Amino acid sequence: MPISPPQVSELVEKLVAEQGFDLEDVTVNRRDGQDELTIVVDRDGGSDLDVLADLSNRISEVLDADPELAEGDPYVLEVTSPGVDRPLTLPRHWRRNAGRRVAVDVAAREGSEARSVTGRIGRLTGETIEIVMNHRGRIAVESVPLDAVTTAVVQVDFSQPSVTELELCGLDADEIERRRARDRTQLNN
Repeated sequence: MPISPPQVSELVEKLVAEQGFDLEDVTVNRRDGQDELTIVVDRDGGSDLDVLADLSNRISEVLDADPELAEGDPYVLEVTSPGVDRPLTLPRHWRRNAGRRVAVDVAAREGSEARSVTGRIGRLTGETIEIVMNHRGRIAVESVPLDAVTTAVVQVDFSQPSVTELELCGLDADEIERRRARDRTQLNN
C-alpha cells in the first residue's frame, strides 16, 4: 500500500511540533518502485543542516515503528526547509521572511485594479503586510491586506538592501548586522 501524505502528517506532526517546528507540507512521489517522501518543516529563526538531520532521524524512527508503513514498500525520506519558490500563504510565512525580497500579486478590489508589487517584506500587523519598495533610492512602503494577496513568492536576491529598507521591514540593529555579516562572508567565498 502506498504511503499517503495525510497518514504521514498524522504520524509526525506531534514530533515535529515538540522539536519546535511547524509541519509545512508532506508530499509523496512514486519513482522506481519506491515512495519518495518529502517533509517540509520550518520554525522561527530557521534551521541548520545538523538540526534537520537530527529531526530526519527522529521522523524515520516514528515512521519505521508504524506497522502499516513497516510492511509496505521501501521509501526514501527527505526532511527539508521551505525553498525560495514556496508560496507565502500563512502569516507565519510572512513573519519568518521579513526583509526578504518578494513578488506579490494583489487581487482587484473596489476602486483598484489587480496589480503586482515587488519589494521587501515589512511589518505584519493584524491582517496587513507592509511591502518596502526601493525605486532608485526612493523608498516607499505599501500596506497590502493579506486577503487580497493571490500569490506571493520570495525572490532570489543578490542585492544588498540599505539599512533604511531593513529598518522599515522591522528588523532591529542586531539582525541587520547579522545579515550584513552573512552577506560579506558569502561574497568572500
